[in-house]
Amino acid sequence: MWELIRTNKRNSIVLLALMAVVLLLLGFIIGLSFFGPDAAFLGLIIATAVWVLLALISFSSGDQILLAASKARPVTHDVHPQLFNVVEEMSIAAGLPMPKVYIINDPAPNAFATGRKPQTASVAVTAGLLGRLNRDELQGVVAHEMSHILHRDILFVTMAGIMLGSIVLLSQVFLRGMFYSSMTGSRRRYSSGSSGGGQAQLIMLIVALLAAILAPIMAYLLYFALSRRREYLADAGGARLTRYPEGLAGALEKIANDRSPQLSVANKVTAPMYIANPFKKKGQRKLSDLTSTHPPISKRIEILRNMSQGASLNDYSQSFAKVLGQKTPVPKVALEHEQVNLRQPSDEAAKKERLEKQFHQIGDIMRIVNGFIFITCVCGLKLKIPPNYKHPSIRCPRCKRKIDIPKTKAKQSG
Repeated sequence: MWELIRTNKRNSIVLLALMAVVLLLLGFIIGLSFFGPDAAFLGLIIATAVWVLLALISFSSGDQILLAASKARPVTHDVHPQLFNVVEEMSIAAGLPMPKVYIINDPAPNAFATGRKPQTASVAVTAGLLGRLNRDELQGVVAHEMSHILHRDILFVTMAGIMLGSIVLLSQVFLRGMFYSSMTGSRRRYSSGSSGGGQAQLIMLIVALLAAILAPIMAYLLYFALSRRREYLADAGGARLTRYPEGLAGALEKIANDRSPQLSVANKVTAPMYIANPFKKKGQRKLSDLTSTHPPISKRIEILRNMSQGASLNDYSQSFAKVLGQKTPVPKVALEHEQVNLRQPSDEAAKKERLEKQFHQIGDIMRIVNGFIFITCVCGLKLKIPPNYKHPSIRCPRCKRKIDIPKTKAKQSG
């Protein structure tokens, strides 16, 4: 596990270094545009000063700022015993100190962990999450967040967020300054007045504008790369801690299919902190949203449900390679000499699952009696079409495929 942590740190440092290069280059180009070649280094100083200021604020009270912005409230064992017990179980399984526990009063199911180090870490879950998940699923979500703490990646994503914010801030200030300058007709002080100097100034202006536009895009891509990798690793760690990958898979599926309003307290910088992308499109989060700050949630679910032999990092790695056909994000040094056997669902979760299955079976029987027709899409979703449906085809809400309704159904409906 320590090899995994060290490798994760090295990879995160590389991505942070690339973001630092983008920040410094942006500062240099802006300095060159504003102050001229003789004082271009002032742009580097300004860029570094902005980053240092934001970093100091974040390191001193960044976790409290995030919790306050998310309107999270601390809870004790008396407020929600099950949540508190699950967090305690997973902290013991991970060998970490007990983090502080928070609840966000929001109907959208989600969760995140924050804190610079395990000793000051916090886990926050929404009220919507607690209301929808059984104990095994809640345990899977908490284990995922505990894995973020265990892998020490919260600090790196915080630093990446600060650097991203610095790049966006510098770009916005420069673009607004250029707009104001063009509106007022002001000229650069360092212009030589000659045609050659004017052409050079125009070229530098164009380069600076391109840098101000492209730098945030590059920073976002690096930030998303860091976020996606850490989510896969946390899924692997969560399955390992619970020894029950289906718990986390079921939780992710419920989060993906939830139809409650979008999480109101999330923004573009804090979105990668959550277990699932808090932003929705057209009122519903898509299972295969490739534009997300997170990996496609449908693939995360499929990887977890393909772990049929065990719950070790090696089992997750093999499932990852099988589902995505890509190199696993888990380092090779972390895959050796470990065997984690799968466990059975808890009695409470199994009972609830049986009751839900019986309820659905009763509902399906009643639908058949009432003339419903059942069609299973290639993506695995079962469609239940009422007898008064008048169209010859239907579109799958999950994969958007168009499915023809059998002729017997069409005659019956006509």
